Amino acid sequence: MLPTQGKMQFSEHAVLYDMLIPKNHLLRQINELIDFSFIYDELVSKYCPDNGRTAVDPIVMFKYLLLKTIYRLSDVDVVEHSRYDLSYKFFLGLMPEDDVIDPSSLCKFRRTRLKDMNLLDMLIGKTVELAISKGIIKSGTIIVDSTHTSSRSNPFSPVEMLKQRSKLLRKAVYAIDESRKESLPLKNEDDDLSNEMEYTEHLLEHLSSDPHISEIPAVKEKMNLLAEAVDDIKDHFTTSVDRDARIGHKSTESSFFGYKTHIAMSPERVIVAATVTTGEKGDGPELKGLVRKSKANGIEVDVVVGDAAYSGKENIKLASEENIELVSRLNPSISQGFRKGEEKFDYNKDAGMFVCPAGHMAIRKARQGKKNVQKNQVDVYFFDVEKCKACASREGCYKEGAKTKSYSVSIKSDEHKSQMEFQQSDRFKSLSKERYKIEAKNAELKNVLGYDRALSYGLSCMEMQGAITMFAANLKRILKIMA
Repeated sequence: MLPTQGKMQFSEHAVLYDMLIPKNHLLRQINELIDFSFIYDELVSKYCPDNGRTAVDPIVMFKYLLLKTIYRLSDVDVVEHSRYDLSYKFFLGLMPEDDVIDPSSLCKFRRTRLKDMNLLDMLIGKTVELAISKGIIKSGTIIVDSTHTSSRSNPFSPVEMLKQRSKLLRKAVYAIDESRKESLPLKNEDDDLSNEMEYTEHLLEHLSSDPHISEIPAVKEKMNLLAEAVDDIKDHFTTSVDRDARIGHKSTESSFFGYKTHIAMSPERVIVAATVTTGEKGDGPELKGLVRKSKANGIEVDVVVGDAAYSGKENIKLASEENIELVSRLNPSISQGFRKGEEKFDYNKDAGMFVCPAGHMAIRKARQGKKNVQKNQVDVYFFDVEKCKACASREGCYKEGAKTKSYSVSIKSDEHKSQMEFQQSDRFKSLSKERYKIEAKNAELKNVLGYDRALSYGLSCMEMQGAITMFAANLKRILKIMA
């Protein structure tokens, strides 16, 4: 049963908030910046109105998730911090003497209350609406790019994950008391998972038995993260498989297993639209959706700034129809000329190769034909035929018995003459200088807010993580500009 939405109750201890939490504290500023009642309105239908035990206010639960993102804490640690940190309690709308939730409630809230919600568009829309009302966003320019997030089950093998987190835990212990090097359990030196699990559990047990070290926050946080990894690996043996994650390519020699987030950002560095896809998707085909979402959020899009991945024929056509200036450098391999199956094969601008519908990247390319003759030159991209033979999508794509699988691109530069002329203009060169800003935003999402790795399995969970991460990033940016 959902509680009646109300304000903070009176307490004789509430005066501590005014005494101890400064006016410029981030959490106080966020509370003053935005009215979180929209969360209550959006989630009211997810609760029974008159049956069952009274639930924790959904605004409080959402704020726990926001704190978890801002400070990069586990479920256990964000609840533990809110028990003794007055700034957390103030932000949550609790009195100093109020108790906190059980950490398991956060998992249930994510699974049952936030499931099947368009949380990503809703939260970004709220912050864009706020930025426009404050006069922060002043133009119709959007800067577009994508950033990748590694799946929870991979960037490391289970053994590597345990070794990495146990190493962080030992470093935290040594920073407090270096003499404990002699008393800790001996490290496991091989790559056998059962041996590493045994060492990890022994290490946790050893430290837990000594409250003088295990209750120190810096150590306790690392212990909780290591314990989460152990539970995750145990569960992974039986049920946990990230079925939505896919292999994407950052270059010809570098790949990742996970997801992509396609972002549109204003020059003021406020994210105005985003789409989360699996890792193998190309950047260019997502532009249309980003423009549509940006307009829905109140941005009058008249300029799009992006890299060469967005200069495909469909995007040039979209820009012409929508009266948008497309500031994206032409790449002969993707833009100049007709390509059979253009809607299926995506160009990876980092690797300089095409990726087939199944997510496999070409292994080499060659140019055929001669310059300055009547027949056009052709770039031919060759794929690993052994992968094609076993591919689930080979029907209609790979001919049985073929010894090679290639994809050809005809070079016809005259078809994009107007875009080439615009590319040489001073205005194009001036606008293209804005693109660096989104690289910094991607770095902030990953390095400051923990968006480099998925916290849960599945595309829907990745969208939820992206929604809260970008909501937090936008609030912090709006506050910085206002200051």
